[in-house]
Amino acid sequence: MSGLSKSHIPSLKQIYSGKVRDCYAVGEDKLLLVASDRISAFDVILPRPIPYKGTVLNQIAAYFLDATADIVPNWKLGVPDPMVTVGVCCKPLKVEVIVRGYLAGSAWREYAAGAREICGVKLPEGLRENQKLPHPIITPTTKADEGHDLNISREEIIRQGIVDAKMWEQVEQYALRLFERGSEMAAQRGLILVDTKYEFGLCNGEVMLIDEIHTPDSSRYFYADGYEERFEKGEPQRQLSKEFVREWLMANGFQGQAGQKVPEMTPEIVAGITDRYIELYENITGERFIKGAEAADTQSILHRIERNVAACLKSLK
Repeated sequence: MSGLSKSHIPSLKQIYSGKVRDCYAVGEDKLLLVASDRISAFDVILPRPIPYKGTVLNQIAAYFLDATADIVPNWKLGVPDPMVTVGVCCKPLKVEVIVRGYLAGSAWREYAAGAREICGVKLPEGLRENQKLPHPIITPTTKADEGHDLNISREEIIRQGIVDAKMWEQVEQYALRLFERGSEMAAQRGLILVDTKYEFGLCNGEVMLIDEIHTPDSSRYFYADGYEERFEKGEPQRQLSKEFVREWLMANGFQGQAGQKVPEMTPEIVAGITDRYIELYENITGERFIKGAEAADTQSILHRIERNVAACLKSLK
């Protein structure tokens, strides 16, 4: 299986290619995003695509965008292909909104290294890895065009004029309500939403939710079953997220630093990552994931996308 490393839609102008998604302009006021099978970690795109990953991300994002539209308006208009979403064009806010309900991942690594304040949020002494926080916290990062995203406090966001105080308060309220809804939906499926990232943009002066939501690329999930027992014993949690990719990279000496080399991505490693993404899809949606035969062939994927996008564009005229 090869997967899709890069999309190509001849009828549309490509605006940019991100770490995972390729963005195309549809007229003056709409965008089309292709969720490729690229995978990134430590802000580095890894050398081999993960078959079906783009489909999983796109379908889960659409699922949660629909399920949270009553909380905050979002950019999605339709999903013309399993790997494609079309929606309204927004001006992105230059900050990513990370909500954490548990002390895990990079936040735990900072805490373990002695930090007791993250993004201006003070944390008490005596916390342990994967411990549930007294209440969800927001730890924003600046949205870097290149290189690593950097932690930033709400005070600095407002002081630097990245987002004004009134709008940032609205963004925080939206983010916390989205996290609450995501946590409730995860709990219904026997999962814990540990932390997640949201992105917002402006459309005609209105704050809208953009990009993906509650996917394994933007979120960390634990299995609820066995969480307490593992926590008490100090054992690693069973999780559904991209953290297992980061852990594999770190165990093989790679954290995205200069001079470090990405370890070999064997067919077994790639297949294992695919299985984890499909596992999350099935767990979070309760639906069986059907593998399309064309995912074994890049050209077949490209032809399918082009065909489905052409039909979508006709309907938008």
